[in-house]
Amino acid sequence: MRLVQLRTANGPRVAVVESRDQLRLLDFPGGTYELASRAIELGIGLSALIEQHYSHTLVDYKQAIDRQELLPPVTHPDRARCTVTGTGLTHLGSADTRDAMHAAAQAQSEDDANVTDSMRMFRMGLEGGKPAAGQVGAQPEWFYKGDGSIVVAPETAISVPAFAEDAGEEPELVGLYLNDANGQPHRIGYAVGNEFSDHITERANYLWLAHSKLRACSYGPELLIGELPQHLEGTSRITREGQTLWEKPFLTGEANMAHSLANLEHHHFKYAQFRAPGDLHVHFFGTATLSFADQIKVQEGDRFEIELPAFGRALRNPVAFESHDNQAEQPSAMAVL
Repeated sequence: MRLVQLRTANGPRVAVVESRDQLRLLDFPGGTYELASRAIELGIGLSALIEQHYSHTLVDYKQAIDRQELLPPVTHPDRARCTVTGTGLTHLGSADTRDAMHAAAQAQSEDDANVTDSMRMFRMGLEGGKPAAGQVGAQPEWFYKGDGSIVVAPETAISVPAFAEDAGEEPELVGLYLNDANGQPHRIGYAVGNEFSDHITERANYLWLAHSKLRACSYGPELLIGELPQHLEGTSRITREGQTLWEKPFLTGEANMAHSLANLEHHHFKYAQFRAPGDLHVHFFGTATLSFADQIKVQEGDRFEIELPAFGRALRNPVAFESHDNQAEQPSAMAVL
């Protein structure tokens, strides 16, 4: 089952994807957050609750896109209570991409004394990222990206900060979670995501990884409910003036990862501050495919398209560059109380 969340005059509403062209609205007052909260309260599965609220109202999917009615498939009513995070070096091949970014700064060899920290962490994942049931595996690389204010709806422009050195896509699988009243996380489902990073800043020094991640992101348009396939094949592309500028396949799903999803989830939610009742969590699971690795530099108006057939329609976002006029970089701009 796949869901979308639509913007309406009465607030967000959930619709079930019946086909590529047709959506069926739910007869439920609220969006996905409210729907998931209700399922938790009733102690039933989300799919079961959805089936109780089918309506007779159909929506043309393309018209909803053209009218810019698509929202991210799950949002929190209070953006400050949505935490966006992620893990890196999780996919087979991801270390090669990262290692190549730092190769100029540090010579590579099989001697552990000369191997980058990125490669060491990746090897830790290979050796211990998929622990047996009941066991704790190796910790992944982890980063904080922002709160709900950085989330951009599908078909909406991703904004590039004026101070950014790069504007690069990262096609990823996203897990979406809601904490119940007792602080127990519940996985709502999965979506396709564009984590969007500044790879030039990241390449300059791995200690700047955190700075490179504090950017907008997007996920959706569809939310996959239920079991996730072990193997997923997708396509990441950039279009310019209607023509494909760059395109590359990517793989995700546990069969293509060094870590199990359960291990990544454990190492995120083991921290008490991430188990606050009622909070929503958006977690990016990493990638191994970047246009940056192929020396692609996007321009104003280019569009990212990230497609995983198992998730329905592609996630599409044009790129918009912020003006330097709004850049808060001068110390004199600081107000003093």
